[in-house]
Amino acid sequence: MKIIIVGAGEVGTHLAKMLSRENQDIILIDSDERKLEPLDASYNLMTIAGSPTSIKIMKEAGIHKCDLFIAVTPHETSNITACMLASNLGAKQTVARIDNYEYLQPENKAFFQKLGINELIYPEMLAAQEIVTALKRTWVRHWFEFCNGKLILIGVKLRESSSIINCKLSELTRTDNYFHIALIKRKDETIIPRGNDVLQTGDIVYFTTTPEYVQDIRQLTGKKEIDVQNVMILGGSRITIQTAKYAPEKIGIKVIESDSEKCYKISEKMSHEVKIINGDGRDIDLLREEGIGDVDAFVALTDSSETNILACLTAKGFGVPKTVAEVENLAYISTAEGLNIGTTINKKLIAASRIYQLLLDTDSSNTKCLSLVTAEVIELVAKKGSKITSAPVKELSLPKDITIGGLIRDGKGVVVMGDTQIQPDDHVLVFCLDAAIQKIGRLFSC
Repeated sequence: MKIIIVGAGEVGTHLAKMLSRENQDIILIDSDERKLEPLDASYNLMTIAGSPTSIKIMKEAGIHKCDLFIAVTPHETSNITACMLASNLGAKQTVARIDNYEYLQPENKAFFQKLGINELIYPEMLAAQEIVTALKRTWVRHWFEFCNGKLILIGVKLRESSSIINCKLSELTRTDNYFHIALIKRKDETIIPRGNDVLQTGDIVYFTTTPEYVQDIRQLTGKKEIDVQNVMILGGSRITIQTAKYAPEKIGIKVIESDSEKCYKISEKMSHEVKIINGDGRDIDLLREEGIGDVDAFVALTDSSETNILACLTAKGFGVPKTVAEVENLAYISTAEGLNIGTTINKKLIAASRIYQLLLDTDSSNTKCLSLVTAEVIELVAKKGSKITSAPVKELSLPKDITIGGLIRDGKGVVVMGDTQIQPDDHVLVFCLDAAIQKIGRLFSC
């Protein structure tokens, strides 16, 4: 595939880095040459310095042969204009990052299709949906659904209350075969587990399972479900507005925002009754006065990753059972995961994950679905005659930095065990460390 990405910000750069490992023809365009320089020598991609809306630059990039054009600059109008030009110059499919929720209304879809824009990505809305999911499933650190929920990936932090602490994985799978432990995050280390690995207190463990066994995973890990009735949100951002929009009406929401003008603006955009407090959310006395000790969940959505992390730690100190922090600084995510701050949200990675899913429709043979800690989760379609279909999983001699967590066959989710035989056309969920990306291609190619 030939993929052109416009915008070398964190979303565009992350996409380009990941896709360049998959032997795709990647071209990254940005008007700031300084952003492109570090990528030229380190990754298998081409960079072009120039305006994202320049017809000359697009032709230089080979837009007439482009299978997928992705515009993810910080400027919505530039992204829309770039996609319109790309489509008219021959790009087969276009994706634009936007900041206006109105554009996503169903009645506007045909309008944008006529303009030549196939998909719109609104990162704040996607982040809000993740937050609402976290509030609905409070015992989970991470929740990902594949193939419309046929297969589920659940990330859970193990506490002393878990019955599987100090258990060998081989012992667990011998008695329980409704899940597969695909990944373990232990402090700063990411582990692709094997049978001799032992689960420890503080591990973030990623299970693949099917919908009917979700509650069994909860009981296995010693977690309690919390019925969230009251939520305090720090920061009046666009994600805050979208979170209030998607949250169930039964949930009472209180927003603390230090900018008085922003308080008035967000109050006009709230779809249902939300209490808005003008004040500094870093003020412990204010938090105490507004009843932080009585809320079921605390969500930190300010522009500062540091503030959000510290605010969630403070909320935990007040006894808040569920906390969610927006951590936009990619360098902080691994550290934040190791702290007691509950769920972390990064709208850039969420947006990139959504675009990966769109790629599945275009090239179902090799598509990355999401980035997870320092590992990758890739959904691939097994081809007839490929090595991955040649024998049961336990006989494939998979590299130590790769594991197969599950698959979708005939519309049903299947948890992969040692005796599982992967068949042609199965959609297979593969977990691997960053360095193992190239090895996967050899397993799935004919």
